[in-house]
Amino acid sequence: MGLLTSSLPKPHDAEHSIEFLNYLLADYPRRDFQIRLWDETTWGNSNGHAFTLVLNHPGTLRRMYESPSELGLGESYIYQDLDIEGDIEAAFDLGDYLLAQGSATSFRRLHLSKLFRALPEEETTVSDHRALALSGSPHSRERDKYAVRYHYDLPREFFALWLDSGMVYSGGYFASPRETDLDAAQERKLDYICKKLRLRRGDCLLDLGCGWGQFLIHATAHYGVQALGVTLSVPQAEATRERIHASGLNHRCRVEVCDYRDLEVSRLFDKIVSIGMFEHVGETMLPEYFSRAWRLLKPGGVFLNSGISAPAAEHRQGLSFIDRYVFPDGDLVSISNSLGVAESAGFEVRDVESLHSHYALTLRRWVHRLEEKKEEARRLTDETTYRIWRLYMAGSAHRFSSGRLNLYHALLLKPAPGTDRLPLTRADWYLA
Repeated sequence: MGLLTSSLPKPHDAEHSIEFLNYLLADYPRRDFQIRLWDETTWGNSNGHAFTLVLNHPGTLRRMYESPSELGLGESYIYQDLDIEGDIEAAFDLGDYLLAQGSATSFRRLHLSKLFRALPEEETTVSDHRALALSGSPHSRERDKYAVRYHYDLPREFFALWLDSGMVYSGGYFASPRETDLDAAQERKLDYICKKLRLRRGDCLLDLGCGWGQFLIHATAHYGVQALGVTLSVPQAEATRERIHASGLNHRCRVEVCDYRDLEVSRLFDKIVSIGMFEHVGETMLPEYFSRAWRLLKPGGVFLNSGISAPAAEHRQGLSFIDRYVFPDGDLVSISNSLGVAESAGFEVRDVESLHSHYALTLRRWVHRLEEKKEEARRLTDETTYRIWRLYMAGSAHRFSSGRLNLYHALLLKPAPGTDRLPLTRADWYLA
């Protein structure tokens, strides 16, 4: 997939495209969208539509249907073969339908193929936008460092356009589906996790993958802990140190650029948290991940692992758009698998909570805020990067809403012989 070379449309190109769309979408139940061709010809609902799919070139429709894949459709958008005006998340139902057409009946495929041959063609050139090419063993220390930095080392100002004021890049915790205050939802999430960990003054806390440090700052300022955060991103670490200093917490809170596998086990922690880092670990590395957390934790301590999960049926279905352009080497493991590995490392699973609805709400607010600041986003990065992030976050919201992704908090206990320090109920989690 790439940028188009110039080509003059032929007189009947639009007619052939409309005829193909009529047949292709005849059985599609939703009619809350419109398709607009390169010559302003329109197909579909002209009033009250949720979104408009804009085919910018005569050859776009042929390329979309010729070898449909999630990656191909995504590249059509980020390289401007097509545009999506309006509610981009709503367009993903149509995308799912288009991808499913490969399983249509033989008669339907035959008829579509006849119409397909009449569609206009255009030559393409390969885009030069960077999609990270990784070398070395998957999830080796060096490869993980580059994969993580590819995603997180964009300008901090870009993330600040659409994240909350605390720069929390993980799902919030909403009081209602109508809540729009992202700052409040993120603050509530941070406090909820502190309560799940049952943080106490003087606790030694380790944050694996601390991002821009807001959880470190919150836990230290409100719960009096001694906190260490680790990240592979140098810009994130530098920004976190600045924020810790500005908060006056240097004496109780610090951050290091460090791979979790290189943490010395000579110092043990009362509590460990991992929020949104688990997706980068890799399925093959889960035994080492949970074993390292186990060895870093004091007996009787708890580890809260917050990570996105994909059902087993969704796991590893080939190279996806997100694999190529967003999270190189990212790995979404089923909750059953991850909990099994945690138990094998010695942990007792004390609580598991699904928060997928909260992540969908978070992503929608991120997309809305990014769209509102799209000119600034383009200035700070470029057009393709803006499109990658708009598409990735809207598509993720769709997958959370449709049950293809989930977010779990797993509270894991390192048992202490002869005692159980956890309360009988969760009541203290919900106290104001």
